[in-house]
Amino acid sequence: MSKLTAQTITTLIRDTVPSAENGQFTVLNVSTTTAECVFLYDASQLRFGGTLSGPTMMTLADAAMYAAVLAHYGEQLLAVTQDFSIHFLAKPAATDLQATATILKAGKRSVVLTVHLYSQQQLVAHASGTYALPRSA
Repeated sequence: MSKLTAQTITTLIRDTVPSAENGQFTVLNVSTTTAECVFLYDASQLRFGGTLSGPTMMTLADAAMYAAVLAHYGEQLLAVTQDFSIHFLAKPAATDLQATATILKAGKRSVVLTVHLYSQQQLVAHASGTYALPRSA
């Protein structure tokens, strides 16, 4: 099991994922099976109608899953998204978006996860996905 801190995981993701290097994504808290993250609001994330865009919510969900994988396995920088599905449940406000990723099954070659996205403490989306691990994991 990993001993990586939330700050270390934030730095790893910002250093290795170009779209995260702008500082909007932060890992707030981790355990061996969860990662709590935030994506800071920026007006460029809005779509017509004043709501956060789907790609913004998908980005946070996928990054939160990656953070949970790193928290559980350590520096597995070659872990990649194998599949991803999202259900948009409510219109998120033009504000910071929060996510909680939870590992449902941690295997030798893949990890199954679920993510809840929140806007102003309201559940706005549910995502699930699988991460593939490199053979060395």
